[in-house]
Amino acid sequence: MSADPVEAFEAEVRGNIASLGADGALHRKSMEWLQAITPHRYPYNFRWLGRPIIQLPQDVVAVQELVWETRPDVIVETGIAHGGSLVLSASILAMLDLADAAAHGGTVDPRRPARRVIGVDIDIRAHNRAAVEAHPLAPWIRMVQGSSIDPSTVAAVRSLVPDGARVLVMLDSNHTHDHVLAELRAYAPLTSPGSWCIVFDTLLEDMPAEFCAGRPWAPGNSPKTAVHAYVREDARFRIDASVHEKLQLTVAPDGYLRRIS
Repeated sequence: MSADPVEAFEAEVRGNIASLGADGALHRKSMEWLQAITPHRYPYNFRWLGRPIIQLPQDVVAVQELVWETRPDVIVETGIAHGGSLVLSASILAMLDLADAAAHGGTVDPRRPARRVIGVDIDIRAHNRAAVEAHPLAPWIRMVQGSSIDPSTVAAVRSLVPDGARVLVMLDSNHTHDHVLAELRAYAPLTSPGSWCIVFDTLLEDMPAEFCAGRPWAPGNSPKTAVHAYVREDARFRIDASVHEKLQLTVAPDGYLRRIS
């Protein structure tokens, strides 16, 4: 056993996660629970600092951990909805700005924050835009309206990413295979080495087909199929199974991609 209590604790956590990943019966129970809550629109019931976030709480915690760990200068998100995820990202980036300023004896000017989150959506509804722009964390947020895979939108996003910035990416818009694969090709390369590209709603691949009734996506045509296609063509990324194994309850199994080179 390590004499370092911090390392001993981290080793214990790694063992916990490995045990979770090896527990097939638990995984099946987790899937049963996820299927049971889906008709109740469970992820819609949570807010982050006042804005609906439309995520499982477990994924919210995972995003917080990964953003704090990687300390990005920029987070790029596709899919804005009510803006809760933008506010989550902005809140952590603001904390990182405060931590950096404190470490150097400075202060944070909210009119010119060092970090930013860039949100992209094909339709930013007026009431959602107004709520995000009125939020105290609005200075950390930029919004771009347009199809996330349109070349002009991609160019607009890239123009907001400073040269040399450390970047984390989260994709959560149209969930069809072709759209997500196009998003990955457009935005995943912005991800910095050691940072993350997170693809949400890969869970759709593992859900009964009737849960996707009336939608353009379905099992076989989902974010997960796009993720698997993308990691085959871009060796810089790998699926980090330890994240979804730790969470158990997640909308993003196989969706936490780490850029390794």
